[in-house]
Amino acid sequence: MSSPDYLNSLFSLAGKVAVVIGGTGELCGAMASGLAGAGAEVVLVGRNEEKAKARLDKIAAAGGKAYFVSAEASSKAEIEGLLAKVLERSKKIDIVVNGAGVNSATPFFDIKEDEFERIVQINLKGVFLGSQIFGKYLVDRGEGGSIINLGSMSGVVPLSRVFTYSATKAAVHNLSKNLAREWAPKKVRVNTLVPGFFPAEQNRKVLTPDRVNSIMGHTPMKRFGEAGELIGATLLLASDAGSFITGAEIIVDGGYHAMTI
Repeated sequence: MSSPDYLNSLFSLAGKVAVVIGGTGELCGAMASGLAGAGAEVVLVGRNEEKAKARLDKIAAAGGKAYFVSAEASSKAEIEGLLAKVLERSKKIDIVVNGAGVNSATPFFDIKEDEFERIVQINLKGVFLGSQIFGKYLVDRGEGGSIINLGSMSGVVPLSRVFTYSATKAAVHNLSKNLAREWAPKKVRVNTLVPGFFPAEQNRKVLTPDRVNSIMGHTPMKRFGEAGELIGATLLLASDAGSFITGAEIIVDGGYHAMTI
């Protein structure tokens, strides 16, 4: 049997720096707490400093290290600025989580162009920019690294009522596999973390009673996920424990994807 010390070292992120874009949200915030708990210095990235402070306080109370940098995920200039700020303060970056996202439940024929473009800008362009800008740093550095992109079950199978969200998440899954193939020789791993149904700020408006009943009927565990249940998969993908995992879609969904009839 493996000793506790071996397991701790396998999943340890001591001395690592993790940038969590979307870290002020509920799901990525929990992931940030998990990364900090494993020893990483965490950079929370978002637009709401008040939300960031609440998460930073939790991390500090648990003995972790973290700080906040304000940046817009869909702005190339701001993501480039983010890279520069983190390198100036933390001197390096080892792990990047691209998790900023928005959702909508607009009927297909009623989707306006501005709504479509807003979701594409954040959900897809944000991951593109985060991967491009931080990926270039990791590839050029030559010491490897881990990029974790937030996907969705709607990127695996289309879900009703979230047309633009589903399309952007499917693109994230595809982009992640492409980058994993390209950067594997440079030891830069790119994976997609795929949450099932986790009540969070961006999707509460689409969780109507009939939809909840449908979800529960399709989820063998008969419950929603809790944000902290993403931490295990996050640490696997971020740490040396996942050193041979790239191009993967790690699904955390209570069995939703395994259910048919």
